[in-house]
Formats: sequence, C-alpha cells, structure tokens
Amino acid sequence: MQVAVWDTYVTKKDGSVMHFDIIAPTEIRDAAIIYKYGLEYLKSKDQEGQPLTSKECTFCHIETVQPHQEVSINEKGYYIFEMENCN
Repeated sequence: MQVAVWDTYVTKKDGSVMHFDIIAPTEIRDAAIIYKYGLEYLKSKDQEGQPLTSKECTFCHIETVQPHQEVSINEKGYYIFEMENCN
C-alpha cells in the first residue's frame, strides 16, 4: 500500500511546537479529511482548539506503508508518526 505523508507542525497551548506526520492512503486527496485526522489526534493529546490548516500541515511525499502503520490505517483511516513535543 502506498501512503501520503503530511508534515505537520502545531503550536501547543503552552507555546511549544509539536511535530508529527499524518500518514494516510494516497487515495485521500482532500486536505480537509487530512486536517480532520489531525484534529482528532490533537484532541487525543488535549490540544483541542489549536489551528490545523495548510499553514501547519502540508503534503510531503509518498512512501510504502510500514506494517505497524497499516494496522492503524485499516482501523482509523490514518496513522500518526510522532516526532517532537507530542507528549
């Protein structure tokens, strides 16, 4: 399965910046759906209400899905790869 990687930087409520990738099937081309996934993730991290638009989240590249990512994609439609300040 090929997936699209959306590079995302969101300013947290404390002012620090969280960096994560939203990974979704390449068939999803509507950025609004990708942003919805990001907003769901932000809510799970108690960062609900933080902006997530084309300014914070942009398409980066396409890659082959990793097995552990595919499980999440099959369950939720997306996978979040946490990189910086996500906890």
